[in-house]
Amino acid sequence: MIISAVFIQAIHETFLKPTILQILPELDCGGVERGTLEVAAELVRRGHRSIVVSGTGQMVPQLIAEGSEHINLPVGKKSLFTAIRLIPRLRQLFKEQQINIIHARSRLPAWLAYLAWKKLDPENRPRFITTVHGPYTVNRYSKIMVSGERIIAVSEYIKNYILKNYPDVNENKIETIHRGISKEKFPYGFNASGEWLSKWKRDHPNLSDKFIITLPGRITRWKGHNDFIDIIIKAKNDGLNVHGIFAGGTDPGKDKYLNELKSIIDTNGMNDYFTFLGQRNDMKEIISSSDIVLSLAITPEAFGRTALEALSLGVPVIAYDHGGAKEILAKMFPEGRATPLDTDDVNSLIKKFHSSMPEVKNQVAFSLNNMLDKTISCYNSFS
Repeated sequence: MIISAVFIQAIHETFLKPTILQILPELDCGGVERGTLEVAAELVRRGHRSIVVSGTGQMVPQLIAEGSEHINLPVGKKSLFTAIRLIPRLRQLFKEQQINIIHARSRLPAWLAYLAWKKLDPENRPRFITTVHGPYTVNRYSKIMVSGERIIAVSEYIKNYILKNYPDVNENKIETIHRGISKEKFPYGFNASGEWLSKWKRDHPNLSDKFIITLPGRITRWKGHNDFIDIIIKAKNDGLNVHGIFAGGTDPGKDKYLNELKSIIDTNGMNDYFTFLGQRNDMKEIISSSDIVLSLAITPEAFGRTALEALSLGVPVIAYDHGGAKEILAKMFPEGRATPLDTDDVNSLIKKFHSSMPEVKNQVAFSLNNMLDKTISCYNSFS
């Protein structure tokens, strides 16, 4: 009996789907964590076995509810004793759970996984993939992220960073897979509910009739919060009825920088022109209620998800034209590109938009489905 190649492939895809293990420090909120859960859920949907190894975190219940398994190990703890103890445990785990693909998403977990993996039989061990999520400091510690049998770069900017700083890496091993978002979660033209808007107005009556400019992101120096203050002051001095919103929390123990920002605002007599919202779970509503969203990373971001989310909702974005944000704006909203670190250029665009707001087109340039398809195709390329 002749069995067709198509039939064999169908049997393989149905019954021999690989078991994928993703490893990262923990599962608290963040872009790497979100991407891990998105891939895990899609693996389950397609019939794969999905395992995530990490420390604990607030996203663990969601991961499990969506069908993946979670193995709680302190792979993000920077301790020599912990590392020595975990390497043999991971090696045994890879064998017992019959892992086919190891996907490392952060440096310390990548080192632990790699050292455990390296001692396995090369003929039977899992395949080893890394994702470079950022322009890490160039050193031997970071080089582990370009040591995968396949290397995923989250943007062309990151791919170029790899090639520039690690010239011995084979370019053919690198695949650019841009991060993506769901149009269902960030629909074009989204409007917040009447209930949310009523509460927003009650909580922030000083925002009524203001031209709202929002800077989403954690309160940390490299996100450009000092530049944001400068920009709002300039816009106010130009006669615009602006109000700046800091939409993001502060890491524990990092209040010094937050207090520094508040002191600058107070010194300039601008307390009535800024609002600090802290950590929020309603960023979609906040962004959709803004007139403009800014992306002011001092050092280039690997991708620039916030800019993408705002543009997906139809909200204009002005961003420093570097890193991943440059790639997003080039495709989706070139009108919003500003010279990096030039607050005067940003201010000029704000005045221009205030006078005549350009339209953000409804398009899907960086979709979640595309990111998931390419990632799982990368896994399946080993089979």
